[in-house]
Amino acid sequence: MTTTNDTGDATASRSVLLIGASRGLGLALAQEWVRRGRHVVATVRDPSSTALPQVADGQPGSIEIETVDVTVPEQIDGLRGRLAGRTFDVLFVSAGVTNKPEGIVGQTSTEEFVRVMVTNALSPLRLIEALQDLVAPTGTIGVMSSGQGSVTNNERGGHEVYRGSKAALNTFMRSYAARHAGEDRTLVLMAPGWVKTELGGEGARLEVDESIPHVVTTMEDLGGRPGLHYVDYLGRTVPW
Repeated sequence: MTTTNDTGDATASRSVLLIGASRGLGLALAQEWVRRGRHVVATVRDPSSTALPQVADGQPGSIEIETVDVTVPEQIDGLRGRLAGRTFDVLFVSAGVTNKPEGIVGQTSTEEFVRVMVTNALSPLRLIEALQDLVAPTGTIGVMSSGQGSVTNNERGGHEVYRGSKAALNTFMRSYAARHAGEDRTLVLMAPGWVKTELGGEGARLEVDESIPHVVTTMEDLGGRPGLHYVDYLGRTVPW
């Protein structure tokens, strides 16, 4: 499903490619970038199970909707083909999953372990490798990480598989950054804080509107600063 617009290819300086905007933080990111005047191409896995089409209808010409299952390489390739010739100022991968917080890694089924790792660690890098040429040479590539991906800060345990998936994501992005050293793009691992969403749970400390506007501001502030930045929603460096 694609919602078209009358602008043709949006200028790179005003366009965002947002992967994973069906709910929670991703949906809020789409709304926040549009509020700031950006043109957003936002992806969902199933357009029938998200409020994004209603958001797009309320913002004519500002949001295009694409479908992709980030765990299916053929669908990533299809998305790349449909976007050929476009240029984006920002590519941001928000898609992710969690699992039971009390789960101990050694007692986690192989199926569940693979599900979380493929979605949170492998798929973002597949997406970045496939879509990087759509990002302006001085643009920004960001990924939704987590403070729980910090090995240094892991003093309480818990959320073991989820933590591991985000730590793996961080490591993979460091490898990506090393391979692309000297380039002018900004690379961001974003820790949005513990936010009240379906993934974050009702016990989280932050409301969505306490996190996402700061996330976007931080992304904008980091623009033009090449290299990899692991930061929280307020722009503070998170220890690896």
